[in-house]
Amino acid sequence: MKRMIVALVAMVLSVAAVSAQNYMVVDSEKIFKSLAAYNNALTQIDNLAEQYQAKVDAKFQEVERLYNSYMQQRASLSETTRQQREQQIFQKEQEAAAYQESLFGSDGELMKKRMELIQPIQQRVFNAIERIATQYGYDLVIDISANPTVLYYSSKVDFTQKIINALR
Repeated sequence: MKRMIVALVAMVLSVAAVSAQNYMVVDSEKIFKSLAAYNNALTQIDNLAEQYQAKVDAKFQEVERLYNSYMQQRASLSETTRQQREQQIFQKEQEAAAYQESLFGSDGELMKKRMELIQPIQQRVFNAIERIATQYGYDLVIDISANPTVLYYSSKVDFTQKIINALR
């Protein structure tokens, strides 16, 4: 009985502590998609990715062409020539993979371009969120686009449209 009372008191105190928090809700995905600069940046990044992918595909097609040619001629080649051709194919494949990593890797050209284009927009959005949260006296901001476990929130605490309006 004593444990139940302690548990009940602890539950009431934790609910009271959470309800004392002053929070607002935003949908960052909706905010970003409402910005023309963000959509333009995504389009630029997608176009650049397509261009990069075409270059990478061309390098791997060259490897495949060399391999197919080698396989057709393999029986008529000397052991030394076979080893040289295999080494050449292996080297070309490594070069293609390194090139692909230089474009699409975590430190690659596409990521650098993404940071260059997206980061200033993100900073602008985050600054607007912080400014409005401070202006209205909110202690906590919950992003509902990134947290699929939010089951309910009141529209009174959704400041998504206020953020969008502040950014225009």
